[in-house]
Amino acid sequence: MIEETNKKVTEFIGCLVALNHTMAELFSTADLTLFTEMNGQIKHMYKLQNDSEDPVFRAVDPACKIIYGNFDMIVSVLRTTENGVIDEGARKALDKFLHNIDGAVVSIASAIGLV
Repeated sequence: MIEETNKKVTEFIGCLVALNHTMAELFSTADLTLFTEMNGQIKHMYKLQNDSEDPVFRAVDPACKIIYGNFDMIVSVLRTTENGVIDEGARKALDKFLHNIDGAVVSIASAIGLV
């Protein structure tokens, strides 16, 4: 059981690192197709973390909820754009949600000793 838990935590950390890299690329390139990649990473993180009794996952749960909630808001904003055109208001909202996710990623990384 402990080995399986450690495997899930290690896999979650791998997803967190991948999410961080994807976000860095998104910030530098503004390539909206990266949201699809982020979606997969966040869904996998949720699958690993959700309803886990592991103390590591319980400790980072508040920051995870920030990631999940803000990404849901990103999806909502993207669905409301006309023909995929992001206006100034949508861009500001996306930036805010991405920065919230970035802060949560840093918080999790700090909590588990990666930074």
